[in-house]
Amino acid sequence: MKSYTRPILIVLSLVALGASVAALYVHYRLLSDPTYVSFCDVSATVSCESVLQSQYGTVAGVPVAAGGAIWSALVLMLTVLGMRDPKSETASRVAGYVFVLATIGLAAVFYYAYTSFFVLKQMCPLCTAMYVAVVGIFVVAAGAAGSVASLPSRLGQDVEAVGKSGTAAALAGAWVVASIALILLFPREQVLTAQASPEGGAPQPVQLETLTPEQMTEWEQWLDQQPRVEGAKPTGEVKVLVMKFNDYQCPACRATYGFYKDIFDKWEAKHPGVFKYEARDFPLESECGAGGSHSAACEEAVAVRLAREKGRGKELEALLFDKQSFSLTRADVVKMLDEVAKVPESEFNSRYASVVEAVRADSQLGTKLGVTGTPTFFLNGIKVPTVRPAHFDAAIAYELKKAGVMP
Repeated sequence: MKSYTRPILIVLSLVALGASVAALYVHYRLLSDPTYVSFCDVSATVSCESVLQSQYGTVAGVPVAAGGAIWSALVLMLTVLGMRDPKSETASRVAGYVFVLATIGLAAVFYYAYTSFFVLKQMCPLCTAMYVAVVGIFVVAAGAAGSVASLPSRLGQDVEAVGKSGTAAALAGAWVVASIALILLFPREQVLTAQASPEGGAPQPVQLETLTPEQMTEWEQWLDQQPRVEGAKPTGEVKVLVMKFNDYQCPACRATYGFYKDIFDKWEAKHPGVFKYEARDFPLESECGAGGSHSAACEEAVAVRLAREKGRGKELEALLFDKQSFSLTRADVVKMLDEVAKVPESEFNSRYASVVEAVRADSQLGTKLGVTGTPTFFLNGIKVPTVRPAHFDAAIAYELKKAGVMP
């Protein structure tokens, strides 16, 4: 193994670890502070926020960046502790372990780079730094690794050797504990649903957290400072308009449906005709939308529109989110439409071409307004990030007050 291999791997793993930790910091701030603007939001297409808050930014609620931090910390420890003597057989074997980890990391990089650049059409600078570091680690480790085929037979001995070394055992234990803690304790977006009443009656509204006066003031000041885009402002008797650009196969859209449904229903009931919520289509499918891998997104958007004509749009929307799956087929969508709204397959097929044009028009409007992914919300023309329910509720109340509807 070359003498420069270890220093290069250390530098690259530090870059990967730094980028991952920075991404976790940004992710945390976005969850905890609705007014936060990350330092790496450069433009409409170069944005950490757009990628980290997308459906590809988490896995089972855990940020992808957490996996990057855990992975890069392990690579760093292996490199620092196991490759001190570049000419030793141990260093060559440890390089083999790093190469295996880099191969796994490279597969993840290919997937997330594809979703970022080609599905979301966004570049996250922190993510890109991670991609470059992983590719570099893969290339360097490949040139330094010994026989990878012998690693399985030596794994038990190597783990035992780590246990006999006080320093190595302590670091390994700290890595395991820190990794578990990061996965379990990192804040999740709270998916809120209505709770059944104790008597088994109608679902009860979600209980929102209470914002402090300081939080309210900061939030309202942020809202006042935002530009308001034409095309997403209320017209006529409507004073407050919430517009959501949505894809029924988007996990983040499903999550925000749970976050905000009760809030929108509450304001529509209190101020009918004055407050309005509009679900606009922005399918991540090339047939009728912005392009992407959601193969049934156009069919779902058309189905919901047909269900609305029967007064069953909300019911079908709820079912599609409840049964959300990337494996959903056209036949599945048609079956649900028939069950919920009694629209047969023959009607769906005969009207599909005309209704999908309306879906396409929504997608074009979204692009015009600067929508690059789903979900994207506008409140009276303000592009609102995915904030905690209490903040969205407070924003609606604030706009109603400004319109003179509420005292």
